Formats: sequence, C-alpha cells, structure tokens
Amino acid sequence: MSLRVILITGANGCVGDAVARAFLAESEENSLWLGVHSRRERAVALMARNPGRCRSVELDVASRESWEKAVGQIQAVDGRLDVLVNNAGRHQDALLGMMPTEAWESVRGTNLDGVFHGCQAVLAGMIRQRGGRILNIASLSALAAPAGQTNYAAAKAGVVALTQSLAKEVARLNITVNAICPGFVESEALDGWTSEQRAAARARIPMRRFGRPEEVAAAVRFLASAEASYITGSVLKIDGGIL
Repeated sequence: MSLRVILITGANGCVGDAVARAFLAESEENSLWLGVHSRRERAVALMARNPGRCRSVELDVASRESWEKAVGQIQAVDGRLDVLVNNAGRHQDALLGMMPTEAWESVRGTNLDGVFHGCQAVLAGMIRQRGGRILNIASLSALAAPAGQTNYAAAKAGVVALTQSLAKEVARLNITVNAICPGFVESEALDGWTSEQRAAARARIPMRRFGRPEEVAAAVRFLASAEASYITGSVLKIDGGIL
C-alpha cells in the first residue's frame, strides 16, 4: 500500500485514539497527524510509541484559521492529505428552555462548524489529487434525538446532512464522504454515569452491551479504504441494534 496521509481530529479521546491505532496497524506506509487542542496525553503517548509515523498538529476545530494553518503544515511536510476523520465533538446537555446561549453556540461550533471548516480546508488539495476520503463522526442522536440534547442532536443532524450534500458535490472527483453514527460506546462520553444509568442504557440496546471504540475505528478504516470506493453519502449507525 502506498503512502497515505491521514488527519484525525479529537485524537485525545477514546474513539480518536482507536481510529489512529487502526490506521497505524493497517499499513506501515500510513502517515498520521493527530489534531489536538487540549488534553494531549493520549496523543503524546501514541506518538511516543510510533515515532516518525505519528505527529500532532495544533487544531482548534471551531476556527477556520486554525484549520487552514494545520492543513498547510501537513501539506508542507507530507505534500498531500488523503484522509480526514472529523471526530472532534463535545456535549453540553440541558433542556432547551434553560440552555445558555453559550452552550448552543459552543456545541454547534465544535460539532458542526468544525466539520464544515475541516471539509473546506482539505477539499482543494483532494480535488488537485483527484481523490480523497472524508469520514464524519456524527451520532445516533442525529437520527433519534433525545430530550436534553437539542444543541448536540441538531449539530450532529447537520453533520449528516452536510455529509450527504458534499458527497454528491465531489463524487465525480474520486472523493468519498461518509458519516458514522455511533450509539453508546465505552468512552469518556459515559464518564460520570451511575451504575443505574448504565444499566438503563444497556437495557435499550438489543445486544445488551455498549460498543467498543475499536468497533467504530474498524468502520472508519474500512470506509477510508480502496475497497469502499463506491460508498459515498452513506450514514452508518453502530449502535447494537437500537435503530
């Protein structure tokens, strides 16, 4: 397999770390860039275990300027960018009637605006290359919006719509754009849950267990592969059968 240059945002979380490890295992030719803005511990550890194959780049996904600088840095080093995984995300749950405006704007900024800025930042290079893969991590909340997540569910639903529209725009250029909607996954998103909350969530899942980050990563890796070249505009749920 020839050199592929891959950028993963939100690489400081469980899912981002699993996605990075999946690409590292896929081929020794893969060059990984971890887009991080805070909580760098996982990214630092991964780079230490994979010197020369894994680098970090400062990236505030809500900032257009930060995206342009990060993508420029990657292209200056590797000369190209083949795969973008828009994985960065955040929650700030509240009932809409009591939701601070800041909670709406910051969640939308990370989860939806960040995907918009990221796709715009990489498209010119992918168009020149006549090829690329964009994977947007949405959420099951985009398809079945729960109470208390109007900001998060709306942002992730926007990611799904953005994915489907963009996929049509660039399909003839050998650029695929797909979305993944994980359900309950063992990650920092479940930190702080009580045993009763975890039991109630598992009871909603036909498989009666939470997903593993590695299961999400496997889907990302496949959709970024040559074998998935005819899949675009798809929305893949990974939820143990909830929907």
